[in-house]
Amino acid sequence: MTNKHMTITATTPLTELIPMAQSKISCLESGEEFLVKDLFLGYEWGRIPKGIRTKLGSAFFAFAQNAGNKELEVLNKTPQNQQRYRKR
Repeated sequence: MTNKHMTITATTPLTELIPMAQSKISCLESGEEFLVKDLFLGYEWGRIPKGIRTKLGSAFFAFAQNAGNKELEVLNKTPQNQQRYRKR
């Protein structure tokens, strides 16, 4: 399964969205700042229900603090309460 060809729908489970987001980190350059929604195309992000987006954000935050902490730096939140990250 290649993430590029995975179609995201309103029913795509969180267990598939989390590794998709994590795999996109390799596309970023060192020092780039991003939000979780930046890891998805705009229309893909719009297809994900709000409640699932919130859970995805929480799961990604936990990843960034633990397994991904050598790759990612957790920054402050935006005024819209979205967590910001920087690739190390």
